[in-house]
Amino acid sequence: MPLLKIARLGHPNIRSGADAVLVEQLQLPAIQHFIDDMIATMRDAHGVGIAAPQVHVSQQIIAIEVSPENPRYPHQAEVPLMVLVNPKIVEHGEDSDQGWEGCLSVPDLRGLVPRWARVSVKGLDRHGQKVRFDAEGFHARVVQHEIDHLNGQVFLDRLPDLSSLTHLREYEQYWKR
Repeated sequence: MPLLKIARLGHPNIRSGADAVLVEQLQLPAIQHFIDDMIATMRDAHGVGIAAPQVHVSQQIIAIEVSPENPRYPHQAEVPLMVLVNPKIVEHGEDSDQGWEGCLSVPDLRGLVPRWARVSVKGLDRHGQKVRFDAEGFHARVVQHEIDHLNGQVFLDRLPDLSSLTHLREYEQYWKR
C-alpha cells in the first residue's frame, strides 16, 4: 500500500469541502485501495484520524483509529479502526470540553479546541452499510475534527482565540500532561 501525500494548510483541497460518495462507488476496487492507502498513511504519520481531502481527494471518507501503540496518543482510550463514508453528526450533548488538538495538515502546531463531549454519528461503512454510533470524549473529538475536514475546516477555525496555539516542541515541554 503506497503512502499518500498529505496536503498542508494553504492547499486548496483543505478548504474546499468534499463531495458525497455514492454507494456504488464503494464497490470499486480503486476506492477500496484508496481507503487502504488512507489508513496506511494515517498510521505512518502517527495520526488518529485522516480525511480524504487531506490526501488530495475531495470525497467524504474518513478513517479513525486510536491505538495504544500510537506514540502520540498512548494514554487515550482505544478506538478500533473505523472507516466512515458521508458521516454526519445527527445529535450532540449539551456539554463541551476543551482539549489539545493537532492536525496532519497543520504540522507542529497544537491548540486548545472546544468540542462537544458526546456526539451521535450516522453514515456508511467502507462497504456501503449504514452505521450509527455514539462517541464520547477523545473519540468524539476525533470524529468532529475529521468531519470538519470534509466541510473545509481545520482545528484552527475552532479556536476561541489564538492564545493556546503552540508549537509541538513547546507543547511537549510545557503543556502535555
